[in-house]
Amino acid sequence: MALHTLLRRHATYRPDDLAVVFGATRLSHAEFNARVNRLANALTAMGLGKDDKLAVLLDNSLELLEIYQAVAKTGIVVVPLSPLLRGDGLVTLINDADAVAVVAMARLAAELDAVADRLTGVPRERFVLIDGHAPGWVNYHDLTAAASEAEPTWVDITDDDPYDIVYSSGTTGLPKGIIHTHGIREAYCTGFTASYRVHPESVILHSGSLVFNGSFLTLMPAFYLGATYVLMPAFDAAEMVRLMAAERATHVMTVPSQIIALLEQPGFDEANLSHLESICSVGAPLMLEHKLELFRRLPDRFYELYGLTEGFVTILDRDDAERKAGSVGIPPPLYEMRIVGDDGSDLPPGEVGEIVGRGPITTPGYYKRPDLTAEAIRDGWLYSGDLGYVDDDGFLFLVDRKKDLIISGGVNVYPRDIEEVVVQHPDVVEAAVFGIADARWGESPVAAVRLRPGVAATVDELRDWINERVAARYQKVKEVVVREEFPLSVAGKTLRRVIRDDYLESES
Repeated sequence: MALHTLLRRHATYRPDDLAVVFGATRLSHAEFNARVNRLANALTAMGLGKDDKLAVLLDNSLELLEIYQAVAKTGIVVVPLSPLLRGDGLVTLINDADAVAVVAMARLAAELDAVADRLTGVPRERFVLIDGHAPGWVNYHDLTAAASEAEPTWVDITDDDPYDIVYSSGTTGLPKGIIHTHGIREAYCTGFTASYRVHPESVILHSGSLVFNGSFLTLMPAFYLGATYVLMPAFDAAEMVRLMAAERATHVMTVPSQIIALLEQPGFDEANLSHLESICSVGAPLMLEHKLELFRRLPDRFYELYGLTEGFVTILDRDDAERKAGSVGIPPPLYEMRIVGDDGSDLPPGEVGEIVGRGPITTPGYYKRPDLTAEAIRDGWLYSGDLGYVDDDGFLFLVDRKKDLIISGGVNVYPRDIEEVVVQHPDVVEAAVFGIADARWGESPVAAVRLRPGVAATVDELRDWINERVAARYQKVKEVVVREEFPLSVAGKTLRRVIRDDYLESES
């Protein structure tokens, strides 16, 4: 009920203030709102309306920012997908989302053309390129240039209406489209504005991919308050330091691998960045040695967020960061957290159990998957599948990921999705994928395989074969190891963690 009013408000009351910076483009609130209105009206003229799904496969771009705001005004549901997806990955997720239109970049035109006849809900006249022209494609800027800058026709949108669907699984397993409603995104506006101490004069710089949910942690506060949002095309440590200084950035959102790269840059310090008020890390816990170096370089600015795209978070506040450096913080206001045992009972401080939480951003469920929704959300509580404990002060400490999730460069990587590809190799009988520590990415996948007797495939050949076929770049395995047998539980399940521990022992 409120998201669609934000840009119009800023364009009305602060028309000349700087809204968006992308490369050489600098747009005021009035200019940006006019561009968003043209897109909203163009999409409507194309036949898209409330609840229609719009799939986007885009790098960071001004066009993606416009899409995120245009859907708020029209009730269209945006489905942000990784531009690293290929082949079956594209087909699976676009079809699962029931998308009726696709917006992509020119470098993906051939990939989408190759699977166009398998995209069941997207007619050819709704294939849109943001850059360049290609046969059978509509050019984004030709489309919007002919549209009106007036506010689009009023659409009755409630807090319960979906705003986006974010896919957290890969593409070879069962798709899991996490629904975020307009009300949830409104809670992102208000909640994270307060948590990160954002104000209308803030300058928020973002270098991570906009198609992943972590970007909304600062994107929504920026457009809620009318702060300046500086978007980088992609992460580059030296350029990020330069931009932070040049734009006098006050808030940045990062993943651990980015912080590690930034710490290697000259100028990433108090003398050059005294105006910086918040450095938030998300996606995986930042190693303690890197935290300590960050505290030394830029004290009293570090925030760390632990959270699930499904909608529960804890935040380590800057005022607690040094005294609770090993923690991932506490639930923000309006959130609740429990640590539960296998029987569902609450555990006391110091005892490890599953992290369970709820709050104003908890998803109503997975798109078209009531079975998975019922597993994850029980009596209103979101079961994270992650293990942790709280100390006597209530601060959360992560111990392990119950679901064996791998987080590489801030992106969720699910082992089963890679395993499904590995076992397609004719020489492979069984596969188990696990994550190992990686100084650059946080974690990287390793594939253990059991081979058919008498085969001649080498581990290097297997690795290359797998990496040519996984759906996305972040699913590429760092190494393949061969085992004679896999350890099994009493129930007959492969004990992936035992395999990982054996691997780490052999490497030590």
